[in-house]
Parts: sequence; structure tokens; C-alpha cells
Amino acid sequence: MDHYLKLENLGMTFKTQKGNFCALKQVNLSISKGEFISIIGHSGCGKSTVLNIVSGLLKTSEGYVLLENREVNAPGPDRAVVFQNHSLLPWLTVYENVRLAVDKVFGSGKSRSERDEWTRHNLELVNMLHSLDKRPGEISGGMKQRVGIARALSMEPKVLLMDEPFGALDALTRAHLQDSVMEIQATLGNTVLMITHDVDEAVLLSDRIVMMTNGPAATIGEVLDVDLPRPRERLALANDPHYHRLRGAVLEFLYRKQTKKEAA
Repeated sequence: MDHYLKLENLGMTFKTQKGNFCALKQVNLSISKGEFISIIGHSGCGKSTVLNIVSGLLKTSEGYVLLENREVNAPGPDRAVVFQNHSLLPWLTVYENVRLAVDKVFGSGKSRSERDEWTRHNLELVNMLHSLDKRPGEISGGMKQRVGIARALSMEPKVLLMDEPFGALDALTRAHLQDSVMEIQATLGNTVLMITHDVDEAVLLSDRIVMMTNGPAATIGEVLDVDLPRPRERLALANDPHYHRLRGAVLEFLYRKQTKKEAA
């Protein structure tokens, strides 16, 4: 396996009023270009901390992150983040929210007309071109998240980081967006690192599922290869025995193995 994105011996210790708190310890993971990786685990296991270190929003206490053999130590447009909260600027239109990112990244490399075309292209990818003149307060939660994804994709990141991107959405909207992300990833070949609490979501979307142990000093407990063929159809998978075996393996880790460790 090539090491397009590599997490090497990551450790994270936070200073608190009660002393040092070790959130992560010895996290090692190698990700190939174009892989879709999900990180799953119970609340407080350090999933978002890992994502924030990879994004450059947090500086690791130990170890390092390499992207194409270059160390990551600060935020950059090569790693775009989609948060659970869409984080759109409410005074800007849908178009302007995406164009802001396009201008920031490509202001000196693309002409005004090229940036306009690129903004519209990314809104079309997420089926939001029809609402480009609306403001965030005028569209639904699912539509806001689509705009957030378009904004991230418009930066042409090497790695797309998603922090529970569908967690605040209703089940039907979540399913539609999951399908959209699968289609976009199949088309663009993005490398994706996603945080999730949802076992079904992880199995549906991922090439591998990284299962975190409970904190403190959380680390990677197991990594599950999701060898389901693509493209994946959720209705077909509903009756697929292998899908259910994979789903069961994740549940086994989360709700039996981790519970036993805590009780020990």
C-alpha cells in the first residue's frame, strides 16, 4: 500500500485544570490515494481530534502526519473540511459562499470567468445550481450541507475531511446526501477521511473502517476492510449477507469488545 496520507505515532495530550489528559496515543494509519476511510467509535474516543490534527487545526503532541511525504503542521487548501455544522456565511448567497473559497484558492491562477465557471460546476456536482442566489436562511439543512460540500470540493483538495457531515440531518435527507457523496467520490476519485457514529453509513460509504478504542489514551483498535463491490446500492445491500456480516463486525467491536475492556 502506498502512503499517500500517513499518520505516524500520533499522540495528543491536553492540559486541563486537573492535569494533563491523554486523548490519543500511538495512532498509526496509512491511507492510499482515492480511498474512502471512516473513523468510528464511542463519544470521547478522539475521532474529531484525529481529524483536526490531519486538517492542521490542532498540533499533535507526538508523532506526525504526512501528505505526499510532506509534513502537515498547519491548515491548507490541500485538506478541505466539511463540518457537521455547515458553517456558511449567512449574509452571502449560495453562489457567494462557494465563490469565496474559489477566489481564495484560485484568485491568481484562474480568470474571473474561469472562477465563475468553476463555482457553478461545483454547485452542479451537489445539485444546488438552481439555488445559487438564495441565502442560507432560505434553504433546508440538507441543502446547506450540500453547499458546504461544494465549497470544500471547489478547493480541489487532495484530502476531503468530513466530521459527521450528515449527523444533524433527518434520515431521508441523510440517505440522499450519502448517495450523492458516493457518486461524487466515484467521479472525482477523492481521498476521503470521514468521522461518523453511524455503523450503516460507515459500511455503505467506506473502503476501510477504522475503529477507535475508548478514551483516555484512545488508539486504533481494529481496521475493517469493506470489500463490497462498487457502485453500491443501499436497497440491494439491505438483503446482502456480507453487508450484514461487516455491519456485525463493527457492532461487535463497539458494543462487546469495548464494553468488556471497560469492565476489566
